[in-house]
Amino acid sequence: MRSVTWSEFVITRLIKTAGYSAILFIGLIFIFLLREGAPTLLEVPLRSLISGRWYPIEGYFGLLPLIGGSLVVTLGAAMIAIPFGLGTAIYIAEIAPRWARELLKPLIELLGGLPSVMLGFLGILVLTSWVRTTLDLPTGLTAFTGALLLGGIAIPTIVSVAEDALDAVPRSYREAGLALGATNWQTIWRVTLPAARSGVLTAIMLGLGRAIGETMAVMMVTGNAPVVPTGLGALFHPARTMTATIAAEMGEVANGSVHYHVLFLIGIVLFLISLAVNLTASSLVFRERKRAERILS
Repeated sequence: MRSVTWSEFVITRLIKTAGYSAILFIGLIFIFLLREGAPTLLEVPLRSLISGRWYPIEGYFGLLPLIGGSLVVTLGAAMIAIPFGLGTAIYIAEIAPRWARELLKPLIELLGGLPSVMLGFLGILVLTSWVRTTLDLPTGLTAFTGALLLGGIAIPTIVSVAEDALDAVPRSYREAGLALGATNWQTIWRVTLPAARSGVLTAIMLGLGRAIGETMAVMMVTGNAPVVPTGLGALFHPARTMTATIAAEMGEVANGSVHYHVLFLIGIVLFLISLAVNLTASSLVFRERKRAERILS
């Protein structure tokens, strides 16, 4: 049996330390949020927290408008980003010629690295005016505008990860599908996509995670009106998300005040939502890998 060298021992320990430190940092962040946000449960009645009015100046701390606004904007962004992202990834990985693929993939990765503030600025100048005139709305600062912008922000993440997953599918899978008489589209839909399912699900979850955590771009184009969404019409009215609320109000509150603690409680809710999304993605990927191992065995 080969003995472990000193350099291998040090590198292994460093890798383990890095892995454990990530878990430690997440735990410390949650403890900090819990310490600052937990006093809210003693200072504000639960009935007030689940009400539909957010007006901290008069002591109204209803979280429903903020949670509802976040859900409307995020779900709208998902309906835009998932089909366009997957379609673009399929085109780059399966259909586009080599020269187009070499051009499109770096361009999409570059778009994924653009600052959200710059995208929000473009959204205010271009997207809000287009939404207002096209849909004949009183204002272009709506949840729909935020969904469009968030969808555009999430698309590069979905495309990049999903394209890598599709590209990792062995060429023999495609050749076998074509040899059985399937068309190119049938091979993509029934062979390549199922084989890359775990990677595609990961891409979708990462894109949704990016949409949930986005702050500046959403704050700049949604109108920031804390109103409880009711029906599909809420998509075309101003809304306010949880991230935008924290960014807009944290710098103005007194340290240790009720408003301060409520903002940290919103941070706890966001933390738990992001954790749930990541755990769901990990569970789906693990389940797909187990399923693939059973099929191959």
